[in-house]
Amino acid sequence: MVVSVREGGYHRVRKLLRDLGAVSPSGFLNVVVMRVDDPKRLLEALAERAAREPDALAFLGRVVPVRLSFTFQSPEEFEARARDAALAFLPELAGKGFHVRMYRHGFKGRLSTQAEERLLGTILQEALANAGAPGHVTFDDPDVILAVETLGNRGGLSLWTREELRRYPFLRLD
Repeated sequence: MVVSVREGGYHRVRKLLRDLGAVSPSGFLNVVVMRVDDPKRLLEALAERAAREPDALAFLGRVVPVRLSFTFQSPEEFEARARDAALAFLPELAGKGFHVRMYRHGFKGRLSTQAEERLLGTILQEALANAGAPGHVTFDDPDVILAVETLGNRGGLSLWTREELRRYPFLRLD
């Protein structure tokens, strides 16, 4: 799980999250990583906390569980591994409006966030069309968003439905 922290909230966020899972520094400013056994339960706990105490999550920037992860050493390897991981979500994208949202930490000047988002979106659109279940890239109220996170040479992906994005506004993918 990748958690970005708003300016000045690092210690508060670590305190908030430590009862929910193992929290560690990521090596990047205002970003921590977590290990949790049940990511959905963590999201529910955060949603319940926000309902009870609206300001409790004020210092959270973005909370994103990762379903598939990989390591890479070059931009080319990132693209190959991200493509393979993204294609694993094909059944969940069939016939849906979607887009790819990438948050990159590291590889500055070597990976272009926007270029990688476009590339993965195109790959998924073509694969869906070839499978006979066309989907389409949209930024206007998509059915799902494919989130791509990188921390140095580690990458991770997850897929979020419109309903999940509304239920867990702290995902903040757009």
